[in-house]
Amino acid sequence: MSATPFVSQVELHNSVKSELIPPLLGASLAELTTWVQQQGQPAYRGKQLHEWIYDKGVRSLADISVFSKQWRKEVAEIPIGRSTLHYRSEAPDGTVKYLLRLADDQIIETVGIPTFGERGDGPKSRLTVCVSTQVGCPMGCDFCATGKGGYKRNLARHEIVDQVLTVQEDFQQRVSNVVFMGLGEPLLNTENVLAALKSLNQDVGIGQRSLTVSTVGIRDRIRQFAQNNLQITLAVSLHAPNQALREKLIPSARAYPLEDLLAECREYVEITGRRVTFEYVLLAGVNDLPEHALELSKRLRGFQSHVNLIPYNPIQEVDYKRPNRDRIEAFVNVLKQQNTAVSVRYSRGLEADAACGQLRASKN
Repeated sequence: MSATPFVSQVELHNSVKSELIPPLLGASLAELTTWVQQQGQPAYRGKQLHEWIYDKGVRSLADISVFSKQWRKEVAEIPIGRSTLHYRSEAPDGTVKYLLRLADDQIIETVGIPTFGERGDGPKSRLTVCVSTQVGCPMGCDFCATGKGGYKRNLARHEIVDQVLTVQEDFQQRVSNVVFMGLGEPLLNTENVLAALKSLNQDVGIGQRSLTVSTVGIRDRIRQFAQNNLQITLAVSLHAPNQALREKLIPSARAYPLEDLLAECREYVEITGRRVTFEYVLLAGVNDLPEHALELSKRLRGFQSHVNLIPYNPIQEVDYKRPNRDRIEAFVNVLKQQNTAVSVRYSRGLEADAACGQLRASKN
């Protein structure tokens, strides 16, 4: 993975527009130290800069009070890479949805999900952030709102890391977990996702095992991802136990058959020693029958994996329905009888359109 190139002070003065300078957010301590030295500053300024960016959440170099006034004036226009809040909505369960405006005026969405005490009335014990990796999504899954607005571009590493800092600042609490399950397909933006994962781990201080990357499956990308030997959780959006049904729900499945996807997932387990989580959105009368559960368990037999069932969260564009609890429990029971590890995830933030499958870069 190549380091983000930084611009010397001479190059800065020769630049016409400050937006040509790479944002500092996402850079490591070593990179920031090199950069400050390029500006003629002592190496210890790199550690100070790292602290102000990641611990204090500074948004402008002009606000770093430990730097001299003269140097702050010289570097004031160099971007740190923070977004601006466009819209904020809080659901009754405490989940907060943010629309963030980027430097080019594109809008992305991120979600802060607090976990409270067992009875729901205790202190927040964990804070999870659901981050986006693209502006829009090109995958076009039929039941998901994210892809309905089309795809515009990949997010840079600073735009991904910024989402976590934004939630952390708003909640006034350290983020404990990050899931790459927002707008976009992470494995179509592998370089920036890997760079963001590294920064979240080493700079923000979130453990690798508290980081989850979700993908619908892109040929050869899971294998490539495995080569990095990360201890993150890989979550693969399956949503169907066979190729025919999967093609109806996920257009990209036509080019990447289920058997090939599962073979690559097995390679991932062999390379990393980490099990794969398979996400499965339950759609009433579509993929939630006992025979679907039995077929799914047979597909995953002998697989080091876990099935995460997600009862469907409604969106305006399609008529899918969420199965009732009896149907969900029946599906779970079949999987358990077949010794398939399974759990049910009831999504948070439904009232704010911030639940799984509901994300879109709009207020609606």
